[in-house]
Amino acid sequence: MYNPKSKDANEFIDNNEVIESIEEAKKLVNDAQYIEKILEKAETCKGLTHREAAVLLELEDDAALEKIYKSAKKIKEKIYGNRIVLFAPLYLSNYCVNNCKYCAYKCSNKIGRTQLSQEQLKEEVRALEALGHKRLLLEAGEDDEKCPIDYVVDCIKTIYAEKFKNGSIRRVNVDIAATTAENYVKLKEVGIGTYLLFQETYHKPTYEKVHAGPKKNYEWHTEAMDRAMLDGKIDDVGIGVLYGLYDYKYDTIAMLMHAEHLEAAAGVGPHTISFPRLLPAEGVDYKSFPYLVKDRDFKKLAAVTRLAVPYTGMILTTRENAEFRRELLDIGFSQMSAGSSVGVGGYSDTAKKVHEGLEEKPQFNLADHRKPMDVIKGLVKDGYIPSYCTACYREGRTGDRFMPLAKSGQIGNFCLPNALLTFEEYLKDYADEELKVMGKELIDREIQNIPDARRREKAISYLERIRKGDRDLRF
Repeated sequence: MYNPKSKDANEFIDNNEVIESIEEAKKLVNDAQYIEKILEKAETCKGLTHREAAVLLELEDDAALEKIYKSAKKIKEKIYGNRIVLFAPLYLSNYCVNNCKYCAYKCSNKIGRTQLSQEQLKEEVRALEALGHKRLLLEAGEDDEKCPIDYVVDCIKTIYAEKFKNGSIRRVNVDIAATTAENYVKLKEVGIGTYLLFQETYHKPTYEKVHAGPKKNYEWHTEAMDRAMLDGKIDDVGIGVLYGLYDYKYDTIAMLMHAEHLEAAAGVGPHTISFPRLLPAEGVDYKSFPYLVKDRDFKKLAAVTRLAVPYTGMILTTRENAEFRRELLDIGFSQMSAGSSVGVGGYSDTAKKVHEGLEEKPQFNLADHRKPMDVIKGLVKDGYIPSYCTACYREGRTGDRFMPLAKSGQIGNFCLPNALLTFEEYLKDYADEELKVMGKELIDREIQNIPDARRREKAISYLERIRKGDRDLRF
């Protein structure tokens, strides 16, 4: 029985409710008036129910899809403006006790296994700081013996402490296996930003089919966000689906039900939603997966998600190529990785070792290999503001303090000036001459878009202080 307030995964992700939503959507998709009503509701930025979103997922008509894309762009700009937040993943370890069919880190795979020492981690951090990064997403395989929570905690401390020239990592988000409430408390105490955990697929039979090892426990994994938020004191969580494991309509509807559940049970929906898509990887039979998602469907499901969950930060990964990423940014994404390495020691090459004659391999094959500066130039050319802002985390605008600001569109009062300040830092410390010229033009133009005169004048004074050498000024 579907119950969004329940803590039982089989009730807040009720299989019958998902199937009924799909069947109902198939009947309603030809009702043009109803479709228009849903889009009108979406543009109020109040969100959509999973059943309303299901109807939009059934649309195939190009003209109807264009309406969805325009609405998604409008909603994103209303809440988050034209800012794109940048980050990089950092892999700590590729040891794993699971044998997931879609992952190169599965324990049966004959690859070199390695883990960063604290000294190697420092070199990775310095390399990332030299690229201009301010926020990281920590990644690791699941192995409680080789990669225990205390190791992750020590890594976070090391990252925050390491400074290279004007560089600093100001926010560490964490994507590690589902764990206990006690371990989530440890992460909270050491100052993490968002805890991310991707469901992979919400379809329980498929979930159990593609997993082997501790991760096979569907309930333990799906209920992790409840433990993190309700018992582990984590303010912000991020969810997501690995598209390609099962039917994208089923998984998108179920993911939106998960968002509804977090609102109902914890009072706060997901801070972010990520959209990884299944890619070829070492030892993975990519062609054996029958539900691979086409570009057209991927774009549609992302846009529908923006309409359904307008307040969330939508994350675009380097699994998508540069051209398609550019297209996707136009329909609602607000965050993206840049210059990513998806292997251990990939930024400084300090941990690149051969273990027992085996070479260390990345978790999957990247599609966008551009350097961060090239990504930034592309964003500026397209009219976006590259942002390295981490101010909300450090000013306490998280969880139930962040969501009202996001839902009302007021978060932009902080985001725009903070984005410009962090972009100015990047220009001063890392940019080449071409980007400095492009960036100055953008900042001079965008600073005039800060509506409040006092805030605008303060931002102008902060920009001047940054040019003279100050760093980490924020609203």
